[in-house]
Amino acid sequence: MTTVVSCKQLNKIYQQGSIEVHALTDINLTVEAGDFVCLSGPSGSGKSTLLNMIGGLDSPSSGEIMVDGQRVDQMNKSELAELRLHKIGFVFQAYNLIPVLTARENIEMVMQMQGDSKQYRHQLSMAILKEVGLEGLENRRPSELSGGQQQRVAVARAIVDKPCLVLADEPTANLDSANAENLLQLMRDMGEEHQTTFIVSTHDPLVMSHARRLVKLHDGKIIENHEQH
Repeated sequence: MTTVVSCKQLNKIYQQGSIEVHALTDINLTVEAGDFVCLSGPSGSGKSTLLNMIGGLDSPSSGEIMVDGQRVDQMNKSELAELRLHKIGFVFQAYNLIPVLTARENIEMVMQMQGDSKQYRHQLSMAILKEVGLEGLENRRPSELSGGQQQRVAVARAIVDKPCLVLADEPTANLDSANAENLLQLMRDMGEEHQTTFIVSTHDPLVMSHARRLVKLHDGKIIENHEQH
C-alpha cells in the first residue's frame, strides 16, 4: 500500500497569555491510499487542529508531516498553496460554495485555477454531477439546492480532479440522517473507485460507523487507533 499521510511526533502548542495550551501531543499517524479514516473525540480534543495541519492550513510546533511523499511542515506559503490546489480536496461543514456560481461552476472552480481547458472542465464536472446524483441540477445556484445537495456539490468539487487526499471537517453536521447516510456512502464509493483517501473529523456516530479506521483523540493525544471493516 502507498502511504499518503504520515505524521511523526506532531506537537502543537498555543500560547494564551502566560499559559501554554497543548492542542496536540506526540501524534503519530499513518494513512494509506484509499483509506477512510475518522478522527473522533469531544470538542477541544485536537481533531480539527490535526486536520488543518495535514492540509497545511496550520503549522506544527514540532514534528513532521508528509503528504504524498512531500514534507508539508517545511513548505512555504506558495508551496502549500500548490499542494492544496493539486493534491488535497477540502469539504467543510459550511459547504463554502460561492453563491453567485452554479453547481457546475462551483465544481469547475478548482480545475479553472489549475488551468484545465473549458472542454475538459465541462466533461469532468458533468460526469461527477451524475456520479453524486445531481444530474439535471448543474445550473442551479446554492440557494436553489437543499443542504444535502449543496454538500454533494462540495464533495464533488473536492474530488473532481482526483486529489490523492480529501479532508472533511464535520461534513454531516448540517445534514439530516438520510442525507448524511447518502453522503457517507458516496464518499466511501468514490474512495474505492478513485483510490482517494478520506480523513474526516466528526462527532457523528454515523460517520464513525462508516469509517474503515477510527482514530480517537482526547486532550490532544491519540487514545485509540483501530481498523473497523
